[in-house]
Amino acid sequence: MEPVSGGAGPGTEAGPRFAFPSALTVLVLVTLAVWALAFLIPPGAYDRGPDGAPVEGTYHRVETGQSLTDRLGDLFLSPVNGLYGIRDQETGLVGPTLTGELYGSAGIFLFVLAIGAFITVVFATGALDLGIARLAHRLRTRGALLITGVMAVFALLGTVEGFAEETLGFYGLIVPLMLALGYDRMVATGTIILGAGVGVLCSTVNPFSTGVASAAAGISLGDGIALRAAMWVVLTSVTIAYVVRYARRVRADPGRSLSGFLPGDREHARAGAAEPPPLTRLHRTVLALVVLVFTFMIFSVVPWAGALTGDAAAEPYTFELGWSFPELSALFLVAAVVVGLVARFGEQRLSATVVRGAAEFLTPALVIVLARGVTVIMNNARVTDTVLHSIEGVVRGTSSGVFAILVFLVNLPLAFLIPSTSGHATLAMPILAPLADFAGVPRSLVVTAWQSASGWMNLWVPTTAVTIGGVALAKVGYDRYLRFVWPLLVVLAVLICGFLLVGAALG
Repeated sequence: MEPVSGGAGPGTEAGPRFAFPSALTVLVLVTLAVWALAFLIPPGAYDRGPDGAPVEGTYHRVETGQSLTDRLGDLFLSPVNGLYGIRDQETGLVGPTLTGELYGSAGIFLFVLAIGAFITVVFATGALDLGIARLAHRLRTRGALLITGVMAVFALLGTVEGFAEETLGFYGLIVPLMLALGYDRMVATGTIILGAGVGVLCSTVNPFSTGVASAAAGISLGDGIALRAAMWVVLTSVTIAYVVRYARRVRADPGRSLSGFLPGDREHARAGAAEPPPLTRLHRTVLALVVLVFTFMIFSVVPWAGALTGDAAAEPYTFELGWSFPELSALFLVAAVVVGLVARFGEQRLSATVVRGAAEFLTPALVIVLARGVTVIMNNARVTDTVLHSIEGVVRGTSSGVFAILVFLVNLPLAFLIPSTSGHATLAMPILAPLADFAGVPRSLVVTAWQSASGWMNLWVPTTAVTIGGVALAKVGYDRYLRFVWPLLVVLAVLICGFLLVGAALG
């Protein structure tokens, strides 16, 4: 990754100072810390029902059978397992030579490389640069409106269908656009991560979080939707206002930027102030293809039946594609070739551009792999159920309001260990949902508290691909992003607890 300058304004002397490690180094340190912590947490397991969900009251200590050599092997192979580790259905262990389902993040890894190839080919035509310049010139006095619109759309997609990892494809578009409007890379990062993230945090009918959790809790997806919809309106508004406020401050005084500016960033802003040349027919064709590809990507991943009916188990409509990362990777690779052919690149130039684009996106792709490798270590050490059991003990026997907030709080560390919302829900809901009956609160409130914890953590933790991959794509230091987002995290946590108290009182 390129070095990122600090927020000091022009003319400030740069003295020796601590340089925060890159995203790759951060995840290596996290991997080592989690691996060491697994020695201190006793391994345990719940009995599993036919659907694989843990059964309440069945937690027991187990022997992992892992020697020090085995654990060193897990540490050594964690990046490999993070890419293409296979989870054995009988033992639950993850390894590259086992038989079962893919546990690694190979799909997201290839998706990021394919996005890199596509974006690089598009930029090589000159269409995107010029299109961004013309858009920036037209919106040069209405940047806040653009930020609000993008974040609102991402938040809507997040609450409806869990739009999160798919946002990794938008950095190549939004970062140059925000720079051309006179903002910094942090504005682009906040627009993407926080826009989609707050939507997922306040999921209303998202089948991948609310749907899975509701099913595991034995309730309908529509239960509790009024409270979650109110949360979405309030928390999304607060998040958009936070990013817009920072954007205006940085545009007025670039020296207050938390991310700083890389070489060439300020030229984007100067270019946005001048009237750019008109678009040619080729430019318009390429831009139309870009819009078409991203629109089709969104259409292809939305589970329309579940999103429109509120039933997570609804029969898919005939027009649904149900695509995931393998198909999306192929989509962007094909789109890169199509754009190259339209631009008449020729075989050699097109091939070289595709390879160069994939190479430029290799760092965020590797970051995603390392993040997944951390969860493999926890899985193989069999300590995740122990953490879950400790949560079960904390929330028992409390009042309704305290119970709702405790469910939120105790799910925070579990969300760190299991950034996958569906995996987290499958583990936690069968244990926590029955406890709601004793606390006198509706089970839907447990779902809301759980998904709030998962969504809140995924706005900043380094074990989630959306956050750590996003800051890598935007070329923003992870430490700078934490400095940017922590005041908002505090505000959101307070608002979440307030909504949970209201839900408990009304329940």
